[in-house]
Amino acid sequence: MGRDRSADVRVSDDRVCMLSPVLERFLRYVAYDTQSREDATAYPSTPGQLALLGDLVAELRVIGVTDAVLDEHGYVMATIPATTKKADVPVIGFIAHVDTSPEMSGAGVKPIVHRAYDGRDLVLPDDPAAILRVAEMPYLGDCLGHDIVTASGTTLLGADNKSGVAEIMTAAEWFVTHPEVPHGTIRIAFTPDEEVGQGTKHFDVARFGARYAYTMDGGPRGELEFESFSADAITITFRGFNTHPGYAKGHMVNAIKLAARFIERLPGDRLSPETTAGRDGFVHPYVVDAGVDRTSVKLLVRDFKTSGLAEKEAWLQGLAAEVVSGVPGAAFEAVVEESYRNMREVIDQHPLVVEYAREGIARAGLQVRERPIRGGTDGSRLSFMGLPTPNIFAGEQNFHSRLEWVSVQDMEKAVEVIVAVAKVWEEKAG
Repeated sequence: MGRDRSADVRVSDDRVCMLSPVLERFLRYVAYDTQSREDATAYPSTPGQLALLGDLVAELRVIGVTDAVLDEHGYVMATIPATTKKADVPVIGFIAHVDTSPEMSGAGVKPIVHRAYDGRDLVLPDDPAAILRVAEMPYLGDCLGHDIVTASGTTLLGADNKSGVAEIMTAAEWFVTHPEVPHGTIRIAFTPDEEVGQGTKHFDVARFGARYAYTMDGGPRGELEFESFSADAITITFRGFNTHPGYAKGHMVNAIKLAARFIERLPGDRLSPETTAGRDGFVHPYVVDAGVDRTSVKLLVRDFKTSGLAEKEAWLQGLAAEVVSGVPGAAFEAVVEESYRNMREVIDQHPLVVEYAREGIARAGLQVRERPIRGGTDGSRLSFMGLPTPNIFAGEQNFHSRLEWVSVQDMEKAVEVIVAVAKVWEEKAG
């Protein structure tokens, strides 16, 4: 559930100082426990998400975004009306998700603002073994002089993706208070359950009404992502035969051992998350449901080329066939589930959505950093749902971890980029 909205915030020095609007919002939002759950049947999967989403609607209305609404599926949508006199400016959207990862607790987050980072290791007080070391996190060294926000060492922080939420909200307030700045219609969405792969399950692209959108859910300042993995999951179930172990000779076929042989045949020097980087794909066993009669192994399959998924899945089924070959009574079956596809397959057909993001980032005084995402975002699915949606940086670092952190200055730059991108779309129209 959401907790008291006044976060327990520590600051690394005693000077009295005003919090920037984006930081003030961020510190409020991380006080909500919005951890999502994979095994839930409700949508959103946890009530804490609805608590924050409802309060975001109220906050949007207070700042003057009067049509903000929370729908029955937990999506917040709102409109910043156009101020331009041009009739042909495309509607663009900005999207962030409120949930945090199920991999690490998001309850009772105690954020710490480390003012004017000086390059030393940051020891998190609630667990002295939790240390941010610049030697292990090179980008931390790029943030000398920045105000760095961390948690206290026992929870994640929630920058993924509450930094994006705070940035969009701050930009929305800026637009409302600067009606003299020409821009087209801007749509805002805050979504639940992205971390458990359900963020677009009930997203109504037609109701959202944008022609193009951007998720604010990336890492270092200047980052722009418009290429992701294509992704499937494959479950390989080995079938054996169970009987009383005291009388099993010549009868028992142990499916657990079949699965173990299969896993052992996966290469240790390639095709795994721990041995790949860049544009290399992988297969990754991550769930085993074991029993003598039936044992299932669930694997993630990732490749930047969609055709590479089928190749890897055929190879995995070949390994499984080798394992059961020659074992009387043994068999296997395989079920493939599509997860998402490389957003670039769609976005390449809409080059302006990338070009104008590049220009907006440059106008904020930043060097554009482009890289493929070794994962997926809601933008991956939204692009294939008819809404081309690249991903722009939000400042998130070490997400899903007790060592998660974000630079306040990166968040402020992200707000500048949102404003600049909206201006670019208006200027280039007509």
